[in-house]
Amino acid sequence: MSTSSLRRQMKNIVHNYSEAEIKVREATSNDPWGPSSSLMSEIADLTYNVVAFSEIMSMIWKRLNDHGKNWRHVYKAMTLMEYLIKTGSERVSQQCKENMYAVQTLKDFQYVDRDGKDQGVNVREKAKQLVALLRDEDRLREERAHALKTKEKLAQTATASSAAVGSGAPPEAEQAWPQSSGEEELQLQLALAMSKEEADQPLPCGPEDDVQLQLALSLSREEHDK
Repeated sequence: MSTSSLRRQMKNIVHNYSEAEIKVREATSNDPWGPSSSLMSEIADLTYNVVAFSEIMSMIWKRLNDHGKNWRHVYKAMTLMEYLIKTGSERVSQQCKENMYAVQTLKDFQYVDRDGKDQGVNVREKAKQLVALLRDEDRLREERAHALKTKEKLAQTATASSAAVGSGAPPEAEQAWPQSSGEEELQLQLALAMSKEEADQPLPCGPEDDVQLQLALSLSREEHDK
C-alpha cells in the first residue's frame, strides 16, 4: 500500500466521505497511473442513484478546480467525467453541458514540473477533447451507445466467469480481478475506449512518510484491503 493511499484514507476518515465520494477520490488520485475501468464502472453505476450522483459530481467539480502540482487530479477528473458521460446516467452529460465553461477554462491550464516538463499539456488536450464531445450531440449519442454495449458485454462475461468459477474465490476477489482472458480483454478494450492511459511517472516521497505511514495504519488497517 502506497503512502499516498494511506494519506487518502486518513482524509476520508477525517472528512467522513461517503462511499461514492471515496471512489471518486480514488479514481482521481495523484498516483501516476490512470483510474481502473472496474472502478470507473462502479462509479458509473452509482450515478443512477440520485444522492450518489450529487456526491460524485460535486467531488468531480472540486477536483477540476485543482491546479499546479495536482494536475493529475484535474486530468483524471476529466477522464472519469468522459467515462461517466458515456456509461453513466444521462444526468451526467446534462450537468456537464450546463457547466461546460468550467471545462473550457482548462484549455489554458498551465503547469511545468521541477524537471521542466510541461504537464499542463495533458490537461489542455483532455479539455479540448471533452468540450468537443459535449458539443457534438450525434457523436455523443453514438459513443454512448457503443460504450454501453461494451460495458454490457463486460458485465455478461464477468457473470459467466463467476458462475464457472463457482464459490471457490471470495466475492471481493471475483469482483476485482478478471476471471478469464476474454473478460480481461474486454476490460482493456473498455478502458482504452474511454481514455488514454497516462505514462507512469514516479511520485516524490517526502521525509515524513514513515510517520504518516504509522499514523495512517493506526487509523485504518482493513479498508484498503477490500
